[in-house]
Amino acid sequence: MRADRLVSLVLLLRQHGRLSANALARELEVSTRTVLRDIEALSAAGVPVYAERGRHGGFALLPGFRTELTGLNPDEALALLVAGSRRGAQAFGLGSSLASAMLKVVDALPESYRDTAAGAAERLLIDPETDLLSRRLADEEVPDAVAAEVLRAVFAGRRLEIHYAAVDQTPKWRTVDPIGLVTIRDRGYLLATRSGEDRTYRLSRILAAKELAEPAQRPDRVDLDRAWQERSTRFRAGGDQVTVLVRVNPVRREDLVGTALAVLAEEGDSDGWLRMEVTFQDHRHAEWALWQLSTNAEALTPQWLRDALRDRATKIATRYGAPS
Repeated sequence: MRADRLVSLVLLLRQHGRLSANALARELEVSTRTVLRDIEALSAAGVPVYAERGRHGGFALLPGFRTELTGLNPDEALALLVAGSRRGAQAFGLGSSLASAMLKVVDALPESYRDTAAGAAERLLIDPETDLLSRRLADEEVPDAVAAEVLRAVFAGRRLEIHYAAVDQTPKWRTVDPIGLVTIRDRGYLLATRSGEDRTYRLSRILAAKELAEPAQRPDRVDLDRAWQERSTRFRAGGDQVTVLVRVNPVRREDLVGTALAVLAEEGDSDGWLRMEVTFQDHRHAEWALWQLSTNAEALTPQWLRDALRDRATKIATRYGAPS
């Protein structure tokens, strides 16, 4: 861990020229005291790092110093292969590895290309934390220790013990045979089997995990895309799903489709709106999704959904009808 951090510190100084202890601490996600200890260790090892005093001071390397790196470590290579974007890496707990790997990639570029690449990167922003309406996009936190244990078990092909908090249930320990990991819409999922039955676990609901010594009972090869499609189909076909006939303003069609499980039918209405038949996971899901669309949608059937939306709107109107 410390060796990787020291390499990252050197690369940061090479690429930025000069950085304060506070800036280095933020980049490396450690304390300033740790940064100062690392600087001392680098100096003792012969790395020509020096301090510049004053208002715009900080730490820098002697001009012309170049590191000889052995290459990416396994986690960094994996981060580049599966991440594709910052959010993809975060879903599997590989965010810090991705940052470290990108430092090495930039450092490996020919010097004539390095400044051009850095300038181009500054003009690209992928998956910011908020949208145009300043709404913060929901991020699901997966503790690093949990992500590390799950990844090790998946790649080593060993059984995994997880402390899992299912919805509306007391967290329980379960022993599973991990098959693979999937990320979709910034959410990570563990595909596994338990007592021979297919199971899907959301990573953010795994409170603790422990890789076991015994080998997992699973096939040598897996088609994750096919496995995910099959589980999605079974999920949509089961449970307390409800079908809703709704009229929606075309400008909000994608919002409706994004929250529904499936679109069963769609046609244009006489006033330019769309008439769609969609399914939701349950009663609560249907009511929540239609409420988000406000006056841009109208549930036509079932009647219980119309009643629920009317009652909610009436309560809101009553609340705001009275003086504050």
